[in-house]
Amino acid sequence: MNIVEQETIGIIVLTLQMTLLATAMSCVIGIPLGLLLDKASFPGKRVVVLINRTLMAAPPVVIGLVVYLILMRNGPLGFLGWLFTFEAMVIAQTILITPIICGIVYTASERSAKNIRAFATTMGANKIQTEWLVIKELSNEIYFAAVAGFGRAMSEVGAIMIVGGNIRYHTRVMTTTIALLRNRGEINQAVFLGIVLMIIALLVQVIAGALRRRERRTDENF
Repeated sequence: MNIVEQETIGIIVLTLQMTLLATAMSCVIGIPLGLLLDKASFPGKRVVVLINRTLMAAPPVVIGLVVYLILMRNGPLGFLGWLFTFEAMVIAQTILITPIICGIVYTASERSAKNIRAFATTMGANKIQTEWLVIKELSNEIYFAAVAGFGRAMSEVGAIMIVGGNIRYHTRVMTTTIALLRNRGEINQAVFLGIVLMIIALLVQVIAGALRRRERRTDENF
């Protein structure tokens, strides 16, 4: 295996690590927030929903700039020394896709959760059982939210370019590498990495679909 092949594999592995970690963190934050935002009633709720929907469409370079200002040497978290690191890219990705996951889950919950909770109450379910039923009934929408977040993170360039710096062997991922190769005129290698990105996206869909089918079969058996 030559140096170019080793570097390409390293870029692919780093991309997967960053995307999966950011997606997992965003799901842990965004899914409960989406469910809670639907269930809770408080003054200014419409404003919060509007802010979340605005963040769903926030330009990635703006998110990257905000994270850069926070992590820069004179910024609030500059003492961490995370600027131009893997951690900075994960933070930017998490901030970018959490509103997307939260918004999708909130919309689905707003449409269906009230009826699900009413049904659970009539069946004598307690609060924990009721919320668990809501999650199970909204599993398709939650799955879609997670996949949408993963896809958004996988395709991101601007934010991670700003906070990661596209440093060779350290913060260079597939999308920033494709942009770099295009600028260099190395189109064939850029196309190859683009195909790899699409294959990864397809594999994620296949694996997630298989897990969901297995889960449905398990539920049917019980």
